[in-house]
Amino acid sequence: MHELPITENILRIALDYAERSQATRVSDLNLVIGQLSSIVNDSVQFYWDIVSKGTLCEGATLHFERIPAQMGCLDCGYTYMLSRGLEACPQCESFRIRVQAGEEFRLESIEIETE
Repeated sequence: MHELPITENILRIALDYAERSQATRVSDLNLVIGQLSSIVNDSVQFYWDIVSKGTLCEGATLHFERIPAQMGCLDCGYTYMLSRGLEACPQCESFRIRVQAGEEFRLESIEIETE
């Protein structure tokens, strides 16, 4: 359910950008979402179709790029990708790890049409 306010914020950003750029339509939005974020693509798309109705963003295509989770071991310095849930360092089996990538969520770009 937290995807609704997130999607509403994306819409506000896109409409603000479209207005400042004197766009006639927003055609595409590119979203970057980390594997560890709790954002569900289908939920964002579902809410987007609802909240964008009747705006310059109606019908815009959402493109989702997923960033894999990358971890760094604080004991041995090894960097690795998560294949499933939280796991120990495969090099030294330490659980003293830090997330290096995979928590991202951002609107990377907006494509618009002008007359």
